[in-house]
Amino acid sequence: MARNEEKAQSLLNRWTSMKQDFSDTFKNRRPYLASECDNLKDAERWRRQIIKEISKKVADIQNAGLGEHVIRDLNDEINKRIREKYHWEKRIIELNGSDYTRSQPSAYDADGTVVQGGGGYKYFGAAKNLPGVRELFEKEALPEPKRVREEMYKHIEPDYYGLREDDDAAMLEAEQAAETRLRKDAMEAWDKAEKERLAQVAALGVITQS
Repeated sequence: MARNEEKAQSLLNRWTSMKQDFSDTFKNRRPYLASECDNLKDAERWRRQIIKEISKKVADIQNAGLGEHVIRDLNDEINKRIREKYHWEKRIIELNGSDYTRSQPSAYDADGTVVQGGGGYKYFGAAKNLPGVRELFEKEALPEPKRVREEMYKHIEPDYYGLREDDDAAMLEAEQAAETRLRKDAMEAWDKAEKERLAQVAALGVITQS
């Protein structure tokens, strides 16, 4: 009788232990949807976990010897984790936590270069050298179309030809003053040169006609 009780107690202990292990495993598993989490500390923890996963996969994808299919799968997983991180950051805001989206830095590769991508999809490491990917970022800039003569003359106004200069009284006054000053300077220079010439002639004893 006592032996049967011991067996029953042993089975009960094993069941309790298995139930606790199962509960702990489920408790430590990240929820599939961020909206299922109602605890701010847990949400922060899941976000940090995702960041670690992204960092590891970014380091792995630097190896170009993994093969095209593995590299493409890794790149897809990284982009998936980035989207998942964004959902957790939104959930953290909803739980009155920090807003990580406001100061979101640019995505950098393992070698420190800014990650390239089209739209919301990014390419990391060896994925940037996959067939069809490099061409996306090496498209030559289209040459600017040549301007036809009609377009060149379209925005030219009469000011370009000086047709409106007479309408500016201040400009006319300034031009007249400059013209008067130049004329005066020219006359003074001529008088000075003439006096010097006459002095030289007189010094040589040449009689000039008055």
